Amino acid sequence: MSGTIMNFAASIQTLRKAAMIGASAAALLMLAPSAHASSLVTNGSFEQNGGNSGKIGSDASLTDWNANGGYTFLYTSYAASAITVDTVSIWSPISTPSSNNGFTSGSPDGGAFVAADGDYGTQPLTQTINGLTVGDTYAVSFYWAASQQTNWTGDTLQDWIVSLGSQTFTTPTYSLPSEGFSGWMPETFVYTATNTSETLSFLAYGNVQYPPFLLLDGVTMAPTPEPATLPLLFTGLMGGMGVLRSRKWLKRSR
Repeated sequence: MSGTIMNFAASIQTLRKAAMIGASAAALLMLAPSAHASSLVTNGSFEQNGGNSGKIGSDASLTDWNANGGYTFLYTSYAASAITVDTVSIWSPISTPSSNNGFTSGSPDGGAFVAADGDYGTQPLTQTINGLTVGDTYAVSFYWAASQQTNWTGDTLQDWIVSLGSQTFTTPTYSLPSEGFSGWMPETFVYTATNTSETLSFLAYGNVQYPPFLLLDGVTMAPTPEPATLPLLFTGLMGGMGVLRSRKWLKRSR
């Protein structure tokens, strides 16, 4: 009887130790990414602006971003995209003329978004990213969509060309029907920093002048999880396995 009690007490102690190890590892795992939780991109939701929709650098301003003189527009809301600004509005059920193309709200990020012509006056939308560590990898995430300017018709092919410094990735090319809307799509690209300061750029591409308009919102950039977190994950898993083994042993002791 005394042996059973001792075994029971030992089992409880083992359970506590395993639980503490697992909890400690889990806490460290949660803290590791939180150190880099904030985005290195500033104003990635495009909400910091002059309050006006229109051509960036002309009718509208966009804090921390440079449109480089391109035919690139800021819309402060979904509703604003249906109003002709500098002759440009986007096909939607609320535009004039209208198209029942499913473009019924803003991006998943909400509020303001950018629209860039992919075949006329194309220039990249850029921001300088500082504080990078050479050799580290960084994930750039964003929402994008393919659309078309009102009063123009015709099928188009569209994509975003996204660069960090000299490294470039391209979103899948979207085949957009006339007066259509692709729906908002999430995308993430991973880059390796080659300098402590790099230029992040988004260049719209469209194959024909109908005109194709690429939409963009919710741009973020953060370091990818470091390999150093992997041993912590292993420790947490081992702690969890220890708990399971102890529970099984405890049942046998009873």
